[in-house]
Amino acid sequence: MSEFIYLASQSPRRSQLLQQLNVRHELLLPNAAADVVEDAEAIEAVLPHEAPHSYVQRVTGLKLDAAAARLARRGLPLAPVLTSDTTVALGQEILGKPADAAQAQAMLRKLSGQTHEVLTAVALQSGGQRLQALSISKVRFMAMSDAQIDAYVASGEPFGKAGAYGIQGLAAAMIEHIEGSYSGIMGLPVFETAQLLRQLGWKI
Repeated sequence: MSEFIYLASQSPRRSQLLQQLNVRHELLLPNAAADVVEDAEAIEAVLPHEAPHSYVQRVTGLKLDAAAARLARRGLPLAPVLTSDTTVALGQEILGKPADAAQAQAMLRKLSGQTHEVLTAVALQSGGQRLQALSISKVRFMAMSDAQIDAYVASGEPFGKAGAYGIQGLAAAMIEHIEGSYSGIMGLPVFETAQLLRQLGWKI
């Protein structure tokens, strides 16, 4: 069994959560200078009428395909590869990463006073074996004023985050209730990830 895994994610939060499990890992990220340009935006595009749970699992699988190809292309030592993707859904509407401040404000106005779902899929590949898990949590925001939303957007925290917020940051002061996995809402459900690793023989 390998002594480490590859994490195909740029998220520092996912790396921190793996550290919490004492899982040694190395990052396996796209290289802008590589001969193959990977189109992350195409991978994350939503298909027409796609349900949030289908979307997040499909995107995670595509990310794993890309990471496995990256590993083979670079001729790196073999080890399991882990990918994850998080999406925020209000009903059947998928709220991705905001492109600008106006989009972040619009997303947060939709979430204000409402309960939404945070879906995080995890996929792990070791040789020909592929394992997947899905974590679904519910988050309720308090009713936020325009001034509160504007101040939060001005902090810069919403950018690069699905649904335009990060639970581990300033947004925590506006979240009334969560039901499910806190680490899943952060971006990597620790319980489900540990279960997948145990299936590969890791002692966690």
